[in-house]
Amino acid sequence: MFAGSGNTQLRLELTSSRCFIYCPTKPKFFSMAGEKEIWQKIGEGFVQEYYNQFDNTNRMGLANLYNLPFKRIKHIITEQDSQPTIDSCILIMVFGQLQNGFEGKYEGHPAGTKAEDEPLLRENPRRFVIFPIQYPDIWKMYKQAQASFWTVEEVDLSKDLVHWDLLKPDEKHFISHVLAFFAASDGIVNENLVQRFSQEVQLPEARSFYSFQILIETVHSEMYSMLINTYIRDLKQRDHLFNAIQTMPCVQRKADWALQWINDNKSTFGERLVAFAAVEGIFFSGSFAAIYWLKKRGLMPGLTYSNELISRDEGLHCNFACLLYSYLLKKPSEERVKDILSKAVGIEQEFLTEALPVDLIGINCCLMNQYIEFVADRLLVDLGLAKVYNVENPFDFMESISLEGKTNFFEKRVAEYQRFGVMSGIMDSEFTLDADF
Repeated sequence: MFAGSGNTQLRLELTSSRCFIYCPTKPKFFSMAGEKEIWQKIGEGFVQEYYNQFDNTNRMGLANLYNLPFKRIKHIITEQDSQPTIDSCILIMVFGQLQNGFEGKYEGHPAGTKAEDEPLLRENPRRFVIFPIQYPDIWKMYKQAQASFWTVEEVDLSKDLVHWDLLKPDEKHFISHVLAFFAASDGIVNENLVQRFSQEVQLPEARSFYSFQILIETVHSEMYSMLINTYIRDLKQRDHLFNAIQTMPCVQRKADWALQWINDNKSTFGERLVAFAAVEGIFFSGSFAAIYWLKKRGLMPGLTYSNELISRDEGLHCNFACLLYSYLLKKPSEERVKDILSKAVGIEQEFLTEALPVDLIGINCCLMNQYIEFVADRLLVDLGLAKVYNVENPFDFMESISLEGKTNFFEKRVAEYQRFGVMSGIMDSEFTLDADF
């Protein structure tokens, strides 16, 4: 909240694409209008009248006011159908300084504007050009993602419906819950990437990864929607699953937890990075295990093959989050990280308890709960922290996945297969007549 001229109190609220000022004395919204020259001109009056209200630390942030680049909010905010007011000019200029790394006196942090002195988040004038590569390990992960691209047309579902009809009602209930969450979850991940991470992170290598992640998450969402469309013949039940965020409380709890981090304007980037590593590393893990359990039984080859591809992608996304986390100068405390992950573990265990109302052969709630704790410990280790649960992996079939995936290349494209030449270096792809045959 800012004090404007007189006793007027103005409140700034932002989303990823809109910006409003609320004024108690004027019920209508302030809209966006005016050009850069307007606020630059009024800037002189702003400095003269309000500069002395800031302490020395805040004054440093105002030193470069006239060279202030507008990044996201490119127009001055004015009262609807009127000329710019001094109140709106004050507010937008201070907000501009926040965008530029200056942390002034304000209430809360508008989305994506909290000033954090992190290399990943610093203004980077070279962010529009990829070469020369400054972060080869981040770029390598982008190339891994690119090499692993696939589409839903590669997945054969012709045998799945026969197997689906052979499943027991409890097994169908379980798989339906799993698919219902998955169908919505990738859209939530993309919401975070589009609204927050892609705008905040300034490294072109990381942005390249995020852009490709957005693409493959859309493929995942399409795949899960196609699976529900294929297996669920009843239109009412199908609609129930497609709208699981509204119709299924156990799915809603997971979605709400992820969505709250997207809308969180007070937590640091590091905290939110950990939270979405938990979404892709913990929230997905139990469901992946359930589908691998079907593969162990030789059931539903289309579902299990798509699960191999998707779990590989999500594993890479989780590893990428851990890699970016390693670059943070000011990481969240170990206690804070463990608190975030423990909440994710609890929500996932609640979900699996509801999805598994009856013990199934070889897989039940107790084993699933232990597996979730095992996965959380593994994520903690990847983040450079000590384990909390210290439990073993209860599912032997999850340990043998990498071996089972080595199927004949000519039978089908296995999950380990990568697009030819994508991971090769520039020198590796040069034409030569000197090769030995």
